[in-house]
Amino acid sequence: MTESEKPTATNDEDKGVLDKLLSIFAEVRGGEGLTAIVMTLTVMLLLVGYYLLKTVREPLIIAGGGAEVKSYATAGQAVLLVGFVQLYAVMTRRLKRMTLITVSWSFFAANLVLFFLLAKIGVPYLGVVFFLWLGCFSLAVIAQFWSFANDIYTQEQGKRLFAIVGVGSSVGAVGGSALAEQLIKPVGPYPMMLIVAVILGVCLAMVWFVNAREDAKPKQAKADAKPIGGKAGFAMMLDDRYLLLIGALILLLNWVNTTGEYILDKRIIEAANASMAPGLDEAAKNEALKVFVGEFRGNFFTWVNAIGAIVQLFLVSRIFKYLGVRVALFSLPIIALAAYSIMAFVPIFSLVRAAKIAENSCDYSLYNTAKQALWLPTSREAKYNAKAAIDTFIVRAGDLLSGGVVLLGTTLGLAVKHFALINIGLVLLWLFVVVLINREHKNRSKDEPEATPSAVAA
Repeated sequence: MTESEKPTATNDEDKGVLDKLLSIFAEVRGGEGLTAIVMTLTVMLLLVGYYLLKTVREPLIIAGGGAEVKSYATAGQAVLLVGFVQLYAVMTRRLKRMTLITVSWSFFAANLVLFFLLAKIGVPYLGVVFFLWLGCFSLAVIAQFWSFANDIYTQEQGKRLFAIVGVGSSVGAVGGSALAEQLIKPVGPYPMMLIVAVILGVCLAMVWFVNAREDAKPKQAKADAKPIGGKAGFAMMLDDRYLLLIGALILLLNWVNTTGEYILDKRIIEAANASMAPGLDEAAKNEALKVFVGEFRGNFFTWVNAIGAIVQLFLVSRIFKYLGVRVALFSLPIIALAAYSIMAFVPIFSLVRAAKIAENSCDYSLYNTAKQALWLPTSREAKYNAKAAIDTFIVRAGDLLSGGVVLLGTTLGLAVKHFALINIGLVLLWLFVVVLINREHKNRSKDEPEATPSAVAA
């Protein structure tokens, strides 16, 4: 939809109570608040559902084959997603927007009921199948939600309101993991699948509400009047320099971050061993290591989620308004460059911890919103087809490349410092890609705000 097809109220007198309340966090105009809050709740519930299933996945895959099978299944997800992207393109050529979302989410919900029934009769290797399935579900459903968000909002609206919608992702991740911890023992893994099936149904109803509300607005273009259309996602990427650069950015981001997690894990183990009392036997050392890692990760995730939530609530909309999306794209690679320089040259554990907290909290808040905003100036076909390819296969490809680097590096006997240096090189390439994306984005976006002192506060 174009800007002219989608007028936005600008008079503060048109604002309702909800619009004014949400204006604390971002610039919300009259009539925008209800849609924004429903979209926020929808993505929050989707993330809650994903973290419930992620908790279910671990005991199923480990019990069904062990850590080695889990590693192989991760590679299998990337192969499976190639076929998924091609099938998705066939669906977008034939189905309207809401029909596509309804078919997809209903399919996944029905799968969860089927998994529950198969688990009850003891079908073998179900954990492996579920692991592969969840790789498609987690990426496809979330990507489809953001495709829908990019479709209903104009570029100008998205840069203002994505900051609010993104809060749902942060809250959903925290709430989902906490809820899973409370439910896994009393409820059990298999009934949690049915809970998520219900959650998907609720989310689908909320998306239909938003679609009906937006299409009912005066002079609104009926975006769901015909099938989405377009070529397969991979073909669209190869034909469009901007889309290809977005794919490169996502690939490098996941490559760097996944390798960074390996570096952090190695430093955690070193710190745990250094903290142990001398003379412990192997069993005592293993137990002490588990306790140290558990305590560290719990504290680590708390800081990451807390800082990410604060950034999302109070900074993202203002950064977008004063500096714009293009400047925001430099945030994470600059933080990552500093983080891996610390890991390579000043490997003090407290500094490594602080650096990785800064990297992950930015990734989950400001940078996640900036990534989604990159799709605002693209076509509807790209928002669904190319985005599905990038948010599924390209994400997994980055993870696979990281795994390959770790495997090769450990075979060659590289130290942790060397992996940090490799990440520094990748971050420099990432910054170069951001520069190229900025040029393409500028050509497509003529309304990107300038960072001027006279800008009005959100």
